[in-house]
Amino acid sequence: MKTVFARLQSWEGFLLCALILIILVNSSLSPQFMTVSNQVNLFQLSIEKIIVALAMTFIIINAEIDLSVGSMMGLSACAFGWMFQQGMPSGAAILICLIIGAMGGALNGWFIAKVGLPSLVVTLATLIGYRGLARVLVEDRGINDFPEWFDALGQKGLLGPIPFANIAFVVLFIILYIVLQRTGFGRKTYVIGTNREMADFAGIDTARHKLILFTGAGLIAAFAGLLYAARVGAVRGDVALGFELDIITIVLLGGVSIFGGTGSLVGTLLAVMIVLNLRNGMALLNITGHIQTGVIGLLLIGSVVAPRLNLGKLLRRQTGPNMTKGKT
Repeated sequence: MKTVFARLQSWEGFLLCALILIILVNSSLSPQFMTVSNQVNLFQLSIEKIIVALAMTFIIINAEIDLSVGSMMGLSACAFGWMFQQGMPSGAAILICLIIGAMGGALNGWFIAKVGLPSLVVTLATLIGYRGLARVLVEDRGINDFPEWFDALGQKGLLGPIPFANIAFVVLFIILYIVLQRTGFGRKTYVIGTNREMADFAGIDTARHKLILFTGAGLIAAFAGLLYAARVGAVRGDVALGFELDIITIVLLGGVSIFGGTGSLVGTLLAVMIVLNLRNGMALLNITGHIQTGVIGLLLIGSVVAPRLNLGKLLRRQTGPNMTKGKT
């Protein structure tokens, strides 16, 4: 009972209360909000962002940032469209796109972990570079007419009304939650994010760890880009443009410190629900996309500032598993 009460006093507890309030308000303002079709649609329209947010949680806990994930999503989608247009089999094109994502993430990781450049600078450069490559591949035209099975993967339900992407999100969340909260790799992620010099002194190969994290982030971003192409049924050079804002907002709102070392995937999941319900509620009320983006921007500012105001136990920041025991 004490554990439950303590969780409710945490930042995650605050997010849970906020989520319940948003759901109640949305339900009272729109009778369509709680329908099954709207709830499935709520996730489906942003599923690619929240999949990448899972990888971004690891990156930011590790005291880094990856601004290139949206551009990698776009590059993966455009590369698939270009290869399909050239007559390459869809299965081979998908595999190559995933390899491109892993290699792009590894390139980020190499400059950050091995060369020692700041992740903000490196991923800002690759944000521009990967987006440029995507535009080179498709120029100003759109590519569509993908195989029927590929479009169905993103547009039709796999288990009843639930599409493949939603199932992939749940599976990825469970796997990554176990990795972050129950394995040595997860504990090392927290330790490095808290103090890299201490991690080096403890014998952790911090460069290798960061390289793995960025490679994984690139792979997941490429996977999400393919899901986006399947859902929309077409690709253009501006695919996933600006998605970084929503992804980073979700992670920071979830209680992951921008300075690293704290946060959890449970917080990220609650933040996902808050952002999706906010956007969905505003859409049902016919609030324009520009205003929605402004609200998300304010959330980004608030998610950075609020946990640092020390507003009693309610905003108590979360720490990683077994940190007090000094395990690595």
